[in-house]
Amino acid sequence: MHNGLTGSELTRAMLARGDSEIWCAVCDESDEQAMMDHCGNDFTAYIVSYSDGFFYCSAGTPWRFAVPIKICAVMQYEIEM
Repeated sequence: MHNGLTGSELTRAMLARGDSEIWCAVCDESDEQAMMDHCGNDFTAYIVSYSDGFFYCSAGTPWRFAVPIKICAVMQYEIEM
């Protein structure tokens, strides 16, 4: 997948290729809003399918936009101590 897909388009392509449980920032307004609303992990979900214009998470909730994200541990050298 080196064709420049981003945001929800990338999530749809990943699902079409057979990926499952894609960790995403989710929202019903836009990709941009999804990336601003995931504070505190309240607006993130494992996306498992796309149907009829909606992304569905592992809990069955439909979302209009789902942007794939990475979550990784913070290392000590990244923070002041």
